[in-house]
Amino acid sequence: MPGDPAGAGRPGSSPGQRLLITGAAGGVADQLRPRLRRPGRTLRLLDVRPPAEPAGASEELVIGSIIDVDELTAACRDIDAVIHLGGESREAPAEDVLRSNAYGTWCVLEAARRAGTSRVVIASSSHAVGFVRTAEAPVPADVPGRADTLYGWSKIAAEAAGRLYHDRYGMDVICLRIGTWRVRPTTPRELATWLSPDDGARLIEACLAATSPGYRVMWGISRNTRRWCSLAEGEAIGYVPRDDAERYAGELIARSGAPDITSDPQVARIGGTWCHLPLGVRHAATPHPVRDGCAPLEGSSDQHLRH
Repeated sequence: MPGDPAGAGRPGSSPGQRLLITGAAGGVADQLRPRLRRPGRTLRLLDVRPPAEPAGASEELVIGSIIDVDELTAACRDIDAVIHLGGESREAPAEDVLRSNAYGTWCVLEAARRAGTSRVVIASSSHAVGFVRTAEAPVPADVPGRADTLYGWSKIAAEAAGRLYHDRYGMDVICLRIGTWRVRPTTPRELATWLSPDDGARLIEACLAATSPGYRVMWGISRNTRRWCSLAEGEAIGYVPRDDAERYAGELIARSGAPDITSDPQVARIGGTWCHLPLGVRHAATPHPVRDGCAPLEGSSDQHLRH
């Protein structure tokens, strides 16, 4: 399996474990699925369309929407944990991002509660705190929300829903403020925000293995030399990232120049140029080798491949 990010037999990969992945046709799920496969573990894949890679022997495909709580409740039955990747993937009108990301996350949490699934891992985003200045590094994972877009605002709402379901029902909810999930960094900004697919799987495994984590927010980044964000919260539950974007620094800086956090809009704030996007206006995504820049359908999650 790619990179063997966790290794069979470690905590969190117990025999018979069943996981539900929403947004299973998205680019993050494409990279995560082979890294989460373990003997005896079943991955149940939910999306509004089938993934590009057909479901394997240890996978179950469910065609359904994250905004249909009844479909989700059925999908959550006999599931040990939910990995919630689905949702609107970029800036969009308020009704779209709130329906997919805020209401959709509520549907996932409520379905898990109804089905008796006590752990949900939510893919949040660095854009929930995009207006935080990088000069404030190291930025703690639980810094209060400062969204850079309506998309980031919807992710704050998703995190708040997770807090509510922990406080009301005692569910374990871990929100991952993912930086830039790519095979490799492509800009100087991503020298700080990169999350390699192998480290992404290590982070998910740590979330699954943690004993009674309660409600937590943590950064989804690799062990980047130039990182702005704290790894302490992830390390507290056993996340040990191994990859570092610094190996790409020479190439990226030679091509684009060294980033200047005092003036360069790409690196002055965590959200980079998203802090200057017109609110509520869909914008073109940067093509990515995994998904070729294709816009995801509702319920799919390609967002962290691009930001």
